[in-house]
Amino acid sequence: MLRRHPQILLAAFAALVILVPLGFAMIHLHATPEPGEVQLVWGMQGVQDGMFQRPRAMAIDSNGEIYVVDKTARIQVFDRNGKFQRGWRTPEFANGKPTGLTFDSQGNLMVADTHYFRILFYSPQGEWLTNRTLGGTFGRNPGEFGLVTDAEQDSQGFLYVSEYGEYDRIQKFTADGQFVMEWGGHGSEPGQFARPQNLAIDELDQIWVADACNHRIQVFDASGDEVRLVQIWGSEGSEPGQLKYPYDLILEQDDDGSPIIYICEFGNHRVQKLTRDGKFIASWGSVGRGEGELFNPWSLIKDPQGDLHVLDTYNHRVQRVRL
Repeated sequence: MLRRHPQILLAAFAALVILVPLGFAMIHLHATPEPGEVQLVWGMQGVQDGMFQRPRAMAIDSNGEIYVVDKTARIQVFDRNGKFQRGWRTPEFANGKPTGLTFDSQGNLMVADTHYFRILFYSPQGEWLTNRTLGGTFGRNPGEFGLVTDAEQDSQGFLYVSEYGEYDRIQKFTADGQFVMEWGGHGSEPGQFARPQNLAIDELDQIWVADACNHRIQVFDASGDEVRLVQIWGSEGSEPGQLKYPYDLILEQDDDGSPIIYICEFGNHRVQKLTRDGKFIASWGSVGRGEGELFNPWSLIKDPQGDLHVLDTYNHRVQRVRL
């Protein structure tokens, strides 16, 4: 019967959720997801390769490999389907673990080593580039840091580092680590921050800031001698377009080419898709432990295939979806 009617067999397989064990983790693969439905879920709680302990940041390289750091200070590398490739651990972690991952223009991984007040640089294979380390001293002076959260590099090679704690500021450096300027300060006034958790840089080299504890997005032009606030939007809440502890953001183009922003909300357990002036387009996720639900997500990336990978932190896993 099945040989005579192969379409019946194909339909049956298309309806399956495929459970694939991968090392010690479990991958839940949906064969034919609809837009907005989960495509893939991978990871589980643990300390073995492919497992997570409250993963806190994620980045993707030019080859589409995904890098994740968790509360054990391990940086693990996966393919887009969650297959473990390699991993390493940051040199010190007794005081705390990293909370940010980004790639520089040379393809090196920048690690916000939060509680050691520095940015570490690694090759994609995990070689620690010790001569590139930025910071390492706690303090208020230029080039010193509080609790660093993220680093980004613009098209001119300038580096931007965000930090919270006593200072809540952003510092700008040349590509070789020379201090240029800083701005911010703790508070809720325009241009101030309350835990600037993540940065992104747009096509105009403007710096976008996920101002997490102010529940808003701020955009700056730091190309001149003085920093200019370009845009500020967001208010605390759970309605469409409102924000609650935005922890990560990525700037993208929609299918029609229009500029959009995706925001990962730690407090609302969701991802929102918005125009770049804050108008709601779509959202995905709700609080919970089930598939398609999130528990305090920290980070997200978009892969070359156009899919979002959401770091479902307190569920110790990654979920893949297309919005």
